[in-house]
Amino acid sequence: MLSETRPAGGDTLTFLGAIMRNPQQLGAIAPSSKAIARLTASIVPDSPGAVVVELGAGGGVISDAIRDRMPPGGRQLALELNEGMVRHLRRTRPWLEVITGDAADLGKLLREAGLSQADAIVSSLPWTLFDDAQQKLILEEISSSLAPGGMFSTVTTLTVMPFQRARHFRGLMRRTFATVGTLGPVWRNVPPALVYTGLRAPDPLSGDPSGEAR
Repeated sequence: MLSETRPAGGDTLTFLGAIMRNPQQLGAIAPSSKAIARLTASIVPDSPGAVVVELGAGGGVISDAIRDRMPPGGRQLALELNEGMVRHLRRTRPWLEVITGDAADLGKLLREAGLSQADAIVSSLPWTLFDDAQQKLILEEISSSLAPGGMFSTVTTLTVMPFQRARHFRGLMRRTFATVGTLGPVWRNVPPALVYTGLRAPDPLSGDPSGEAR
């Protein structure tokens, strides 16, 4: 399914305005490129009716890439904390189910939306702005909100990789998920970025080797 065409400039200007008003909340200097968005969304499953949740939707670039991959009957939700970006997403992407809230409350927010788990969770959260305890809390929420065999992906920029919080986050990924991978890097992003992926272990009692329990 292809997203309808819209002026990219409106997304960018809205995003940059939100950064200037609250740089700690957005944690980025520019919107994600379409290339990194497609890479991040590559974990979206093709099973009919799949549930995909995006954390930190921002201007909606990754939301569009997710929509392009959504299977028939799927449900796409976007979690965003910044109220200005929430208004922008609801105005420009009426097809997107936008939830105002914090990723640390993911499980509760999904239950309020009538969901118990997601098949895939996609993130562009600014992990290096979170302390160790926040990183652990949010990753635990993500892991417990994924269906067995579900996938997680998150953007990280190359500029933050030398920092202790980035190294700590990578270690948490290894301890949280059954397997962890890396996609990229994408050099045509500001700044250059790559994507970490994590697989929640399939349920050994499900009898389904793909782990696609729902």
